[in-house]
Amino acid sequence: MEISLVRDPDSFSALAGEWNRLLSRSVTDVPFLRHEFLKTWWSTRGGGEWREAELRISVARDPDGGLLGLAPLFRTRTLDDRPGLMLLGSIEISDYLDLVAPHDVLGPFVQDLLTNLDRDPPADWEVLDLYNIMETSPTLEALRSAVLHKGWTVSQTRYKPCPVAILPEDWETYLTSLEKKQRHELRRKMRRAETSPEGVGWRIIGPGQDIERAVDEFLKHMALDERKQAFLSEVMQTQIRQSALTAFEHGWLQLALLEIGGEPAAGYLNFDYNDRLWVYNSFANPKFLALSPGWVLLGHVIRWAIEHKRRELDFLRGDEQYKYQLGGRDRYVCRMTIERR
Repeated sequence: MEISLVRDPDSFSALAGEWNRLLSRSVTDVPFLRHEFLKTWWSTRGGGEWREAELRISVARDPDGGLLGLAPLFRTRTLDDRPGLMLLGSIEISDYLDLVAPHDVLGPFVQDLLTNLDRDPPADWEVLDLYNIMETSPTLEALRSAVLHKGWTVSQTRYKPCPVAILPEDWETYLTSLEKKQRHELRRKMRRAETSPEGVGWRIIGPGQDIERAVDEFLKHMALDERKQAFLSEVMQTQIRQSALTAFEHGWLQLALLEIGGEPAAGYLNFDYNDRLWVYNSFANPKFLALSPGWVLLGHVIRWAIEHKRRELDFLRGDEQYKYQLGGRDRYVCRMTIERR
């Protein structure tokens, strides 16, 4: 295989179609590795997470020009203040990352990738600092094997949990799978909302509706949460807005809203991708906390996912208690660091 390097945004954009086709056959097919998601991420450098960043996307092709593998990297100073290469999407707003390659070419691709990267002078990068790779990804073992073969050093640590609920065939089976107290609480909260005289309803923003207005309303209410205000800088709001609109355009956004008396009471911005629902961002209007709008809406979203034959509900990174109360079981993402000698 032949590996070339993409360093400019136009060349990055030109990869869109074949990038996503390759992703659909790759060892890790997640929304955070979609070309349109990472292109949006790059436009704001992760909502302002990285000020210093240069594209370093390694592109592997066969002799006929067919795309074999992608290492979507960028050069920056790492959190340890070292010149390094990191995965596009790192770190905070892309819950799962990886190389993009099918299983049958992953090993040779990784070997050739490291050989190619080793041609860069030491001042260009000292460390490959790779966050948010699933603990079960074969990429980790492929990298470890190739690194040790070259005599470099490698370390791997668990980074964060990602609770996931496996969804059964029907809603009642799901409820039965919860602990008795949580099952009772979820039923009670949803029933109380249904019988509220204030009028409670929920909906998913669909084609033909004003998605831009809906996303702006979502962000406005999300910013009412004091815990999220520091996170929601102007550039981060731009990032979330663009990501949501891009996902909607490509057919994998689910924006669910709960309204009480015609007012927004809760919202979930999810990714509906690859037969899974990925719970990405949310808000709950403090005005309606007595009716537990966040729980009520999430209950409806889970029921929708089951009825529409989604296999999993991925709560993404973080160990918040509600994720486990609603059936989440831990999976983990890792950080792998590679240093050359």
